[in-house]
Amino acid sequence: MSFAFDLDLLRTFAAVVDAGGFTRAAERIHLTQSTVSQQIKKLEANIGRTLLLRDKSTGGIQTTEEGEVLLSYARRLLATAEEAMDVMRKPTAPKTVRLGVPEDFAGRRLIDLLSGFSAASPHIRLDTVSGWSVELRRLLDAGEIDLALIKREPGDGACLASWEEELVWVESMSRPVKDDETVPLAVFPVGCIYRERAIRFIERSGRRWRIAYTSQGLMGVQAAVASGLGISLLPSDAVLPEHRRLAAADGFDPQPASELALVRGKLRLSAESRSLADFLAASL
Repeated sequence: MSFAFDLDLLRTFAAVVDAGGFTRAAERIHLTQSTVSQQIKKLEANIGRTLLLRDKSTGGIQTTEEGEVLLSYARRLLATAEEAMDVMRKPTAPKTVRLGVPEDFAGRRLIDLLSGFSAASPHIRLDTVSGWSVELRRLLDAGEIDLALIKREPGDGACLASWEEELVWVESMSRPVKDDETVPLAVFPVGCIYRERAIRFIERSGRRWRIAYTSQGLMGVQAAVASGLGISLLPSDAVLPEHRRLAAADGFDPQPASELALVRGKLRLSAESRSLADFLAASL
């Protein structure tokens, strides 16, 4: 036999069994008694088995052995169909956009900005991961994130938007570094553009250097500089009142600006990712 179960026929069959008769079943499912009878006959004809036996003396019904077996499957099929309908009636689940942000940029300002985007776009779920630019590029290439804000040298590849980032040399306001031949540096891990810039400049100036402090986070480097552990090259908006800016007179020439760039991965941007990109381009 090759046929598809008709859910309407199964629903009528279950109603007749539950109601204990054709008349009461017809009232429950809002059909005429003759229509209920026709649907049961059609179901039995499709299967090739008798499902119900009528008791003419009482007007009741009794399920056959085959009817009992089918009733068990019918209830499961009807329940599954109802579950599927409930899922389809629910609002569409939010689409996810995965964003990578620099470790030293994932501060209160960015959090407030992304929170504002989420509030304005409830249909988009934002998954954010922080990391160094080298790692964020790897995640983009692997398709694990859709967009990333990365620190880089100006013009280093295509981007959706970019912003200049002023860099300044800083030391402690209260505990300046002693003037010796070796420059102590408070820096971020390998792969950070500020670290590379600082080391490159000092080497070109003919001085020696040493890593006095390394931190994964901006607050750690800021604190190390403030306490006098070392000198650092930081974005201007990361300079604290406890820091003193160094100039050419101190032996630290001004550095060219770096760049904060919004870049995409190799995959085509979804409408939701494009919406976030536009928001960041307009807000940063």
